[in-house]
Amino acid sequence: MATNLLVTGSHGGDDPHVESKHDALMHAAMLGRGGYILKTRNWTMKPTAKDANNITIPAWDLVVEGRQIYIAAPTDVNIQSGSQGQKRRDLIVARYALNSGTGVETVTLEAIKGKPSAATPADPGIETGSIIGGAIVSDLPLCRVNLDGITITSIDTLVNVMQPLEDVWDSLTQRSTTWRVPYSNDSISLTRVGDICFAGGNVKFNQRGENNYIQARETIPVGYRPAKRRTFPSPCSAATPRSSSTASIRAV
Repeated sequence: MATNLLVTGSHGGDDPHVESKHDALMHAAMLGRGGYILKTRNWTMKPTAKDANNITIPAWDLVVEGRQIYIAAPTDVNIQSGSQGQKRRDLIVARYALNSGTGVETVTLEAIKGKPSAATPADPGIETGSIIGGAIVSDLPLCRVNLDGITITSIDTLVNVMQPLEDVWDSLTQRSTTWRVPYSNDSISLTRVGDICFAGGNVKFNQRGENNYIQARETIPVGYRPAKRRTFPSPCSAATPRSSSTASIRAV
């Protein structure tokens, strides 16, 4: 297999050139290198105690370092019984494993037993190696099971939900916002104007007739310490700045 190759493209013939690691790298670049619950099936569900020895993990869709994990149905994971007079923390993880001989990759749900303690139990150790970095075993913690004696007192979900673009799109593409000028009764409407002044935007003072400014600069009054300026820059070229009693502004 070539060391430099086009992944998203046909090589002709039956060349099986696309591997799972290629897709995983692309997903990790877009979603992040952490582990997350995808906001698809059962993402609002939490792990529950079926009984004193079994924890039910929901039918989640997960991703860890770009590798998708599909839990087809709610799955019970067995934990060992607690001990009278002792507290314990167990972790349930999604364990990624690569068979370096065959190249086969698997994920299993595993319970990792914590060390009992009469006072302050701690989480057990897990496999923390990076899959992208070459680790052949890596654990994604899903939940912590807290035991007091033989009783499960609580279950903490440890993996976060990945918010899809449709949920964060407004914050990423906000067209306008209002900023009040310190030490003034003025406020400024900052509005993006197409591709012309995407970063700086359009600046409008609500108590003045001026508009189409691309920069607003606040000057801290004399006597205030430490003296400093806050600047809202723009990549657009600017003409000679105009000034007001509280801020200097630069026209498009």
